[in-house]
Amino acid sequence: MFRDQGYAATSLRDIAKAAGMLPGSLHYRYPTKEDILAALMERAIDRLIEGVLAASTAGATPFERLRLAIVEYVRILLSREASVYVLLYDWRSLSPSVERTITKHRRRHEEFADGLIAEAAASVPLQPGVDLYLLRQFGFGAANWVAQWFDPKGPYTPEQIADHYFRYLTLGTLNPTPGA
Repeated sequence: MFRDQGYAATSLRDIAKAAGMLPGSLHYRYPTKEDILAALMERAIDRLIEGVLAASTAGATPFERLRLAIVEYVRILLSREASVYVLLYDWRSLSPSVERTITKHRRRHEEFADGLIAEAAASVPLQPGVDLYLLRQFGFGAANWVAQWFDPKGPYTPEQIADHYFRYLTLGTLNPTPGA
């Protein structure tokens, strides 16, 4: 309901009705609507960690593990899973204290990504001055933005988008000529 109607437009009563339960029963499990939002965000983070971890372990090299992780990350982002949608779009609805809690939870995913990036960076030569923290920040920002413009009826599958993204991220787009 948060994905389809928006967090602000969805009431606890609406959620209880859609779930086929009494509002009091829902309130017992989740005292506030924000508690439901936080639980959905935590579920999304766990889903991303589990999916990316499972996909990345199939790679034979650190570079391939990173590629597989990116493909799975983009695939999950574009899956239309309600919890992932909420994670991407409803941050502004959180109170500062709940946002801090979710940020700590999200940090586990970032630390896993940092490890994959560091392993890949150690296995191949990098351009001088590459900052791995900024690389992750830019990388997540660009990948998360795909959810804004992706069209399931468009010319690219999530996997094709992820492959192009990985190629641009790791190999760049420019083909400089000697002496240029």
